[in-house]
Amino acid sequence: MNLRQYEYALAVADEGSMTAAADRLRVTQPSLSQQIAALEKNLGVRLFTRTPSGVRVTVAGRAFLAEAKIATTASRRAVTAARAADGELAGELVMAVYMGLGARQLPEVLGQLRSCYPKLQVTLFEEPDPADMERLVREGTLDMILVHHIPAWCTFEAHPLGQEAYVAVLPKGHPLLEDGGALRLEDLESEGWIRYRRASLLDDYLARLLTDARLSPPTVARASQISTAVRLVAHGLGVTVVPASAIPEGFEELARPLLPSLTEPVLVGVRRNPGAAEAAMLDHLGRQNWCGAELLLGQGVAVG
Repeated sequence: MNLRQYEYALAVADEGSMTAAADRLRVTQPSLSQQIAALEKNLGVRLFTRTPSGVRVTVAGRAFLAEAKIATTASRRAVTAARAADGELAGELVMAVYMGLGARQLPEVLGQLRSCYPKLQVTLFEEPDPADMERLVREGTLDMILVHHIPAWCTFEAHPLGQEAYVAVLPKGHPLLEDGGALRLEDLESEGWIRYRRASLLDDYLARLLTDARLSPPTVARASQISTAVRLVAHGLGVTVVPASAIPEGFEELARPLLPSLTEPVLVGVRRNPGAAEAAMLDHLGRQNWCGAELLLGQGVAVG
C-alpha cells in the first residue's frame, strides 16, 4: 500500500465514478481500477461496490477512507514543513471561510502569497455548513478557518483581525437611499427580503436579528451567494442585510449603515502546531483592513 493508492481511493469516493476520478487524477481508467483492486486485495476488504451508474463506498470503505484522509493530510503537511525548513515555502494550505468573509481581502492576500511563494497552493472551502466544518476539522483537513466565532468544539487558536459591520442593501432609486443616513431594521419591515440558504450561518444570523427585533418581513427569494443577493436587490426584487466588505464592487452606493450598529468580530483560527505556511497567511491577513465600514467609506458611502 502507498499514499498514492489512498489518494486514488479518496478521489473515487469523491467522484462516485472510476471514470470521473481517472479524469480528475489524469490517469487512465484501467490503471486506476488496477490500483484500487490492488489496494482492496492488500486490505482484504472491498472499499467500493460497483453499480451500473458508478461506485458506492462500503461500510469498510468509509472506515478506511476516514483514516486515509488523515494520512494524506499528514503527508501533505510533512512535505510542506520539510520544504519550509529548507527555505522554500511550498505545498498546500487548506482554509474554510464563512459566507461573505474576506470577499475583498482574500483575493489580495492570495495574490500576495502567490507572488511571494509561487509553489504554495491555497485551497478554500467556502461556506461549509457547521457539520461539514466540524468533519473537516476532525479529519485534520483544515489548516485555518476565517470565521466570526470559533466553534466550541474547535481546538484552533483564535487570532482577531477586526470587526465586520453589517449594512442594509436597497434597490437603485429606493427613497430610503436619498439622505444617505443610517437605517433601522424597522424601516425595512414592509419590504420583501432576500434571504440566504436555510441553515447557512448568515441566514441564521438574519433570523436572529429579525426575531430579536420582533419583525417578520416577507421573504421573496433566497440566494446561496451574497453577490447574487445584492444583484437581485439592485434590480428591485427586495432588500437584504450583508457584511459590508462582502458587497461586490460597483454596488456600494446601495448600502446604508444600520442603527443601532451591527458588528461581529472577524477571527482567523489556526490549527495547533502550525507551520510556516500558516504563519505567512496569518501575517498577510493581518495587514488587511477588516473593518467593512471603512471599506465603504473609501467608496464615498456614509456608514456612521
